[in-house]
Amino acid sequence: MSHTDDLRAASAWDDAVEHAFVAKLEAGTLDDAVFRDYLERDYAFVETLAGHLGHAVADAPDMARKRRFADFLATVVGPEDDYFARSFDALPGPALADATIEGGDVGDAFADLFAHAASVGGYAETLAVLVPVEWAYLDWASGIEGDPEAVYHREWVELHDNEAFRSLVAWLREELERELADVGERRRARVERFFTRAVDLEVAFFDAAMAGGER
Repeated sequence: MSHTDDLRAASAWDDAVEHAFVAKLEAGTLDDAVFRDYLERDYAFVETLAGHLGHAVADAPDMARKRRFADFLATVVGPEDDYFARSFDALPGPALADATIEGGDVGDAFADLFAHAASVGGYAETLAVLVPVEWAYLDWASGIEGDPEAVYHREWVELHDNEAFRSLVAWLREELERELADVGERRRARVERFFTRAVDLEVAFFDAAMAGGER
């Protein structure tokens, strides 16, 4: 297996991509209040992600890689941000401009993980948290059969199951593969810790949205 396949196998991958949240989304039985809660948490996370992508632009070793991360960042703060605004309008609750958006404990843990990766490592550690976050979303979204009926469900799946996103995830994995090809065991173990922690937080993110309540 490849290095990234090994990392996936060492993590709670199936718990993330086969989560009850995903199953209910596919079946069309996900409660609007749960999805709204999930989107609010995710919107808070997007701010953390945007900051980390900015770090990735700075950390990338050449202009071609910097440009690829900059393009990814432009998607996050552009079309994806537009999706959130339209979905908040369609779902019960206040519009995005009037909503109180909080990431909760899991969101804080994600922010800590991104910050720790940026502070203690280099390009490999930056990738170690980006790869599982994006790859897991591609994995569960591409596994959904048919088109969800609700437009905000359908578009969320489409944002994470399209040719451009598949190409991005493949490129991120290739970058991490390249970085891991020439590192020692100590650094490889550190990358694995970041990767598996990110997957654990993906599971916790879905758990928190399904549970609702205090953040």
